[in-house]
Amino acid sequence: MAYALIAVVLVAGWLFCLLDILTSDEREVRLLPKSVWLLITLLGFLPGGLLWLLAGRPRGRSMESVLWPPGSQTVPHPEAPKGPDDDPAFLNALNRRIHGDD
Repeated sequence: MAYALIAVVLVAGWLFCLLDILTSDEREVRLLPKSVWLLITLLGFLPGGLLWLLAGRPRGRSMESVLWPPGSQTVPHPEAPKGPDDDPAFLNALNRRIHGDD
């Protein structure tokens, strides 16, 4: 079971590196062209992924920039609905109903 978990973590890290390479801006990639980094990571698996993270990845990139690259259309989320126990007007009305002050 432990070996399967280790394998899943390694594959997930490798896929992260591939996604990171594909979403990186060509001008920000360090040392080698983006296509060469992709080939190294595809063929090298663990060493290729580690080399990308240490030597090729643009500096200052966060995980958010990988999931939502610059220029992508992100939709702001509306405010989350509130429960009735967060609404003072509802609580006052409920209190009046309980005490018979309707």
